[in-house]
Amino acid sequence: MEVLYFLEAVRNSFFDAIVSFVTIFGEETIFMAICMMIFWCVDKWQGYYLLLTGFAGTVINQTLKMTFKIPRPWVKDPNFTIVESAREAATGYSFPSGHTQSSVGMFGGIARANKNKALRIICIIMCVLVPFSRLYLGVHTPLDVGVSVVIALLLVFAGYPLFIKAKEKPAVMYGILAFMTAIVIGALIYFLLGKHEVNENLTSAIKNACTLLGCILGLIVVYTVDSRVTNFSTEAVWWVQIIKVLGGLVLVLCVKEGLRTPFELIFVNEYVARAARYFMIVIAGGVIWPLTFPYLSRISKK
Repeated sequence: MEVLYFLEAVRNSFFDAIVSFVTIFGEETIFMAICMMIFWCVDKWQGYYLLLTGFAGTVINQTLKMTFKIPRPWVKDPNFTIVESAREAATGYSFPSGHTQSSVGMFGGIARANKNKALRIICIIMCVLVPFSRLYLGVHTPLDVGVSVVIALLLVFAGYPLFIKAKEKPAVMYGILAFMTAIVIGALIYFLLGKHEVNENLTSAIKNACTLLGCILGLIVVYTVDSRVTNFSTEAVWWVQIIKVLGGLVLVLCVKEGLRTPFELIFVNEYVARAARYFMIVIAGGVIWPLTFPYLSRISKK
């Protein structure tokens, strides 16, 4: 806690605003948006790599949270204060840090998959800044952040060779997807049947597991359809790329919010509804939206 006390003492409104902006790059929405942009416009395989690395990190992160059940710093010490704007996103147990896991997995993965030095430097800087932001804001301890950094980097470097093989061998890709499905189901069973106190932390863990299950099952469909049917190209003129990104993000957002109430009515269980909704989100972004790419390409040629 000594590090957190020191950072608490040097906080001011100017740095609070800057660090609060930086920490956004560890949130789920930003992670998904960047991964989808890369999937649509840069490199599909890099998109798969980043998404599945992030999903694996989230499973490990949630499992550790529910196993160790370490409270947040301000819960440990009621006299310790945090930057209030960070409180809303700081849900669940403290150890390990989800924002750190997400950001280091994503930016570390981008740095690993690209040879551009400037891009790598930017990504490495973000791998430092986002974890630091969690300490500055007072929502995590150095242990929370440090363990997440280690796990994320292990996944980044261990997973990359597998995805290189998967690019040439579909069986390897299906093996990765099957393994991911199994560990998410295993985590979900652990959350549902384990001896956990019934509270918002358990609810959050179950929701996250259902979200991941829906996403991974969706990716299985996306990979199958793209490899056998659509096989869309990520290349396009600059203005078509902008349309692909903006249109795709709007579509995904509409599916995400538009299906919330209907699915909750159709599926009696809220967790099943959540898994089904995220499955459809992935289908919308990975199958339906890419069907427009050939049409956009023909327009650009005219």
